[in-house]
Amino acid sequence: MESQSIFEQHESQVRSYCRDIPVVFHRASGHLLFDERGRSYIDFLAGAGALNYGHNNPELKQAVIEYMHADGVTHSLDLYTGAKRSFICEFQQTILAPRHLDYRMQFTGPTGANAVEAALKLARRATSRTNVVSFTNSFHGMSLGALGASSARRKRSGAGLPFVGVDRFPFDGYLGPHVDTLAYLDEALSDPGSGIDAPAAFIVETLQAEGGLNEARINWLRGLQEVARRHGALLIVDEIQTGCGRTGPFFSFERAGLYPDVVCMAKSIGGLGLPMALVLIRPEHDVWEPGQHNGTFRGNNLAFVAGAQALRLWREPAFERAIARKGELMRERLQRIAHATRGEVRGLGMLQGVAWSDREFARSVARRALADGVIVETCGAWDQVLKIMPPLTIPEQALCDGLDRVLRAALAEIEAAQLDVAV
Repeated sequence: MESQSIFEQHESQVRSYCRDIPVVFHRASGHLLFDERGRSYIDFLAGAGALNYGHNNPELKQAVIEYMHADGVTHSLDLYTGAKRSFICEFQQTILAPRHLDYRMQFTGPTGANAVEAALKLARRATSRTNVVSFTNSFHGMSLGALGASSARRKRSGAGLPFVGVDRFPFDGYLGPHVDTLAYLDEALSDPGSGIDAPAAFIVETLQAEGGLNEARINWLRGLQEVARRHGALLIVDEIQTGCGRTGPFFSFERAGLYPDVVCMAKSIGGLGLPMALVLIRPEHDVWEPGQHNGTFRGNNLAFVAGAQALRLWREPAFERAIARKGELMRERLQRIAHATRGEVRGLGMLQGVAWSDREFARSVARRALADGVIVETCGAWDQVLKIMPPLTIPEQALCDGLDRVLRAALAEIEAAQLDVAV
């Protein structure tokens, strides 16, 4: 058994998840991860949203194995392949057509940041404008353009240079429930004295996952789409973590009835945790010239195979109903945790969590949960939110077991804090 010191000696200081989860994992299946000693952990992290269909999903894995046994093309740039054709057809017939959405597909690969960079470039080209509008507590990726549109100070601090081309406005609810942040945005863009130029695009998450599970209200989202159209800007929706059923429906923007100009996808679109990013573009905005945005790994055919197999799950309405049922189960269990610890439940579908005013509490609960065999992360500007993000395919009993362990961890932390005060 290799020591963890190997990683500490030879891997960059930039590593992060492993600092909070100092375990050497050996194998994974479904909702479970196993360490080198064989101990199992319920996975409420799910590859930060890349494993919506679980670890080594049997159907997805078998499709990839059969494709490789047949010597299927694995790397193809943007050449035509049968695997890509199958993915495009499945996405069109199973996802877009039933929702009456008309999009061109651009494969950027391999990460969500690649998709965001492409979307921002496209918006600027389509409108001949330079600035974009993003929102407080947003996160869109770690490359310079995507990071410039993000808000987290600690992430932005690693860039080493100033960001330009982005105007930032308050997200829905940022100034409290009674302040209409959209009215301020519209007025600033309408007033020639505001100093804010008409943007190329608005880029928004309907539910800010990394930012603290901040949910935009339906009327706010619809109003944002109207503001974008009124000012001749494109609406870019970042579905990288919230897409592929994470909040219930396949797209998180479905609940508001939006028709974004551009949609950014990655993470679970690759089906099996395989790298793949996808930009959906309304046909009238597909103004690229050949080769104006490309990448060596935009033709990951293994991801096309696994992704297409994953999309077939969405042919059955029962799959989405099961996600909704588990989301309700999560809400019920998380309400118990919040009530017992004076927290606040946030989120949608199977992307929910609990926020606390004590900025250290969530991290402490996550550590106790790990000791009890549950992997869970924190989010928010101060890591004050415990984020629960299990695979969509997790059995209900396992989901309840994991949430009960999180409850035990939270109660144990409350008890420990009271003892510290008493001492």
